[in-house]
Amino acid sequence: MIGSSELIINPDGSVFHLHLKPEHIADNIILVGDPGRVELISSLFSNIETKIYNREFVTVTGTYKSTRFTVLSTGIGTDNIDIVINELDALANIDFTTREVKEEKRSLNIVRIGTSGGLQPYLDVNSFVVSEKAIGFDGLLNFYANRDTVSDLPFEEDFKKHLKWNPKLTSPYVVNSSAELFNKFKTDDFTQGVTISAPGFYGPQGRVLRLQLADPDINSKIESFTHNGYKITNYEMECSAIYGLCSLLGHHALTVCLIIANRLSKQANGDYYSSMQKLIQLVLDKLAE
Repeated sequence: MIGSSELIINPDGSVFHLHLKPEHIADNIILVGDPGRVELISSLFSNIETKIYNREFVTVTGTYKSTRFTVLSTGIGTDNIDIVINELDALANIDFTTREVKEEKRSLNIVRIGTSGGLQPYLDVNSFVVSEKAIGFDGLLNFYANRDTVSDLPFEEDFKKHLKWNPKLTSPYVVNSSAELFNKFKTDDFTQGVTISAPGFYGPQGRVLRLQLADPDINSKIESFTHNGYKITNYEMECSAIYGLCSLLGHHALTVCLIIANRLSKQANGDYYSSMQKLIQLVLDKLAE
């Protein structure tokens, strides 16, 4: 039995942070950072079953082209992803009455739609990247047992060696996307890449305002890194934790991002609404096939 301090269930029977009950979630789950994007995606649904709000976590479950979807906002950062993925898994695979893990496990398709900054000169603003691998600068997965079993250890070692990794920083981890989901997105609409999830927007992504960086050359070293033909394509702030936790828990995970800035060319697009609409439509159509 899982103790009440480990899995907190609200008086109404919903899970602590998300305020969802097991029947509220579909097998296909779209994660977004921005709560406002939940409304944008769910506006394409033919019907809405549930709308639930708590803090930054906004959830809508409904139907798109006869396929049931849940759209959920996570807010920013891998710390929130730790909450979201663990609570989604609890909703799917723990009996809330007995507090015991179910014998028959339910596997979810979890796809993040986000915005991102490009790290290669060929990544134009408004292009789409699907992440085959994720590199976590956040250290979240290192707190969980068996992290090595789902990690690309040779990639990690080459990466740390190339960047002359600062031992004062958390050790990066590298995890693959779901091959099943990734193969759905291997089309000309998407650039296939490797995504870094940073634990911050400014210093951890090489931005300088008033504080100087511990490693001023980090982005140029990232751009020049290669491993078995892989190059690092973009920065965002959630993908690595989604891939790592889903891999350990038996769920399928994928991240697709809209490039809204290129860190090398210094170009940016603050008005990306129409491009995001196009990306959302593409993702829903591929998952509903």
